[in-house]
Amino acid sequence: MKRKRLRIHAASLHYFDAVCRAGTIREAARRLNIASSAVNRQILRLEEEIGAPVFLRLSSGLRLTEAGQLLAAHIRTVLRDAEQVASRLDELRGLRAGHVEIATVAGTCACLLSDTITQMAQDYPKITVGVRIIDTHAIAEAIVNGDVHLGLAFEVPRQPEIHAMHVAQFPLGAVILPQSPMVQKKIVDISEFSEHPIILPKENFANRKQVHSLLFKAGMEDWGQYESGSIDLMKQLVLRGLGVAFMTRIGIEPELRQGLLAHVPLMQGDMPIRSELGLFVHASSPLPVAAGLFADRLMAIIDREYEATHTSVKE
Repeated sequence: MKRKRLRIHAASLHYFDAVCRAGTIREAARRLNIASSAVNRQILRLEEEIGAPVFLRLSSGLRLTEAGQLLAAHIRTVLRDAEQVASRLDELRGLRAGHVEIATVAGTCACLLSDTITQMAQDYPKITVGVRIIDTHAIAEAIVNGDVHLGLAFEVPRQPEIHAMHVAQFPLGAVILPQSPMVQKKIVDISEFSEHPIILPKENFANRKQVHSLLFKAGMEDWGQYESGSIDLMKQLVLRGLGVAFMTRIGIEPELRQGLLAHVPLMQGDMPIRSELGLFVHASSPLPVAAGLFADRLMAIIDREYEATHTSVKE
């Protein structure tokens, strides 16, 4: 049985260490300046990865399990070696900086990556970054072949050669004009758009099968009036009042902030529809330091958008 590798830069390890030091998830979240739910989600993800609980959740508080004690000891060892790591980071701050290559899909993750690159430029101006725009189905191959360090996309097919170092579920929703009566609803069924022209994603979009499945179940599989392989064109068609598109909020953040578009989460029956955004790496090759630094910042930004999205859904 192949043993999973715990990565030193994984957010779950940092959050676990913070909870150990703080004694509670709430206090750890306060010190980290993030939501308690984000910390709890990382702890649950860590427990799933190692296959055992790390805390006993008692009425009096949290207590480390045997597995948690082993993990805490491992982290203390890692922290004792921090000075050696710091020396390598110092090199990255100088002229001998590294390079990060990441693959993603057109338009979908532009804001996430631009925010990450901005942070990297401020913290590590000598690190260079390359972004490859490819189809979702080609991301795993690019990682396995060593063409890129990281892959970021929705609904990437899982393969044993790649490892999902970070995953977040974002609501799939209807993208409509803000003056639409549907905006007043907190959640809608896709069948409620049976009288609207539908703007469908082309094959290069990861959620094409997901959208087609929803339309098929609603008896609307032949209702697509427009198809596009460009998220920018899909947005423009919605802005011109030509129809409704179905996607997550990721990729349309500027239009939502400016009030040009609205996003209403979809449901099927009583269940919300979600799409999985993943950050992927090679399963057996450790990340270079520069790529690890980039991944750390990108994961934090993904968590920020996750919290913002779920806060808006609750409201």
